[in-house]
Amino acid sequence: MNEPIVLAIIGCGRIARFGHGNALKHLAEEGLIRVKYACDIIPGKADAYRHDFPECEQAIEDYHIALSDPEVKAFYVLTPNYAHYQITMDALKAGKDVFCEKPVTVNYELSKAMKEEADAKNRLLQIGVCNRYKATIEAIQKIIAEGKLGDVYNVVCNFRCFRQIPGIGGAFTDKSQSGGGVLIDWGVHFFDLILYCLGGAKVETVTADTYQGVGKNMKEYHYLTMWAEDTKDIEHGVNDVEDYVTGYIRTNKASITFMGAWANNIDDDNMFIDFIGTKGGIRLNYYGGFTYWNGDTLKGETWDHPIPDMYECEDRAFIQSLHDRKKNKGNVDEVLETMKLLEAIYRSSDIHQELSFREGE
Repeated sequence: MNEPIVLAIIGCGRIARFGHGNALKHLAEEGLIRVKYACDIIPGKADAYRHDFPECEQAIEDYHIALSDPEVKAFYVLTPNYAHYQITMDALKAGKDVFCEKPVTVNYELSKAMKEEADAKNRLLQIGVCNRYKATIEAIQKIIAEGKLGDVYNVVCNFRCFRQIPGIGGAFTDKSQSGGGVLIDWGVHFFDLILYCLGGAKVETVTADTYQGVGKNMKEYHYLTMWAEDTKDIEHGVNDVEDYVTGYIRTNKASITFMGAWANNIDDDNMFIDFIGTKGGIRLNYYGGFTYWNGDTLKGETWDHPIPDMYECEDRAFIQSLHDRKKNKGNVDEVLETMKLLEAIYRSSDIHQELSFREGE
């Protein structure tokens, strides 16, 4: 049996608790890892995390302590988006492998720099594109790869809610911390799934618009529920990110039409992806299963099998990669096209023009 891999968790917020917490706990109980450090710059936060997840051996506030510890082989970077770059680069330069939550970082150029540093230091850099590890996604990718949909020529993507701006005025809506709004928070998952399921599609053209349509005046923003409400700061905080995005994308595999909103004034939440092909079609319910329609029989088949914990699946894959030194489907190499697409959407909206990535254009 391999010796347990020693980890440091940097950032003890929601994704550390509700995403990776139980997964890492199970891996530690199985003797596959040791979590030597839990780190957070907010005083007491790492202590609270360690209290709830006692498999963590030490609570610290300065990640450089873990950085200088030769026993630590890998970092879990679970911080707000803006901090991904510096911590990951420091860890790679120190010879650590890194699991970094999505998005890679706040823009494409910095994301490329992270990949280049990982390559230069021969380190593994995995990104938290957890949805790639859903059983539903694996099944959809297989259906498409086997040609059951024929030629997939259009994908329709909708990630839209009535009033769901998270923690308004806090880190989620402060561009200096998050890098953007609904696109970088929710859209990153949807577009990553699309490019992945299409078999590594490459972006050709992008035209898009973003809007701050509902939450611009925070004191007049009304809502029924709010994710991360304890982080909101309506009186003193910042909301300078988009809450609505729409556009059209051409790839070398299929076109993509999309609409996304943290908040809009139609009470009809929709979170789905349609893959439309010449022989069949699939609608993925983002929070559940999917239905596959056969164009010959005109019958639909709903996939409703048990869905394993995607965080535990991706964490196990990362630990396996640390042992066999093989890149898996969450490696930064596989995710850069998603970051390129997100930046192109923002850029197209800024200049009110279509962007082309075709040679000669």
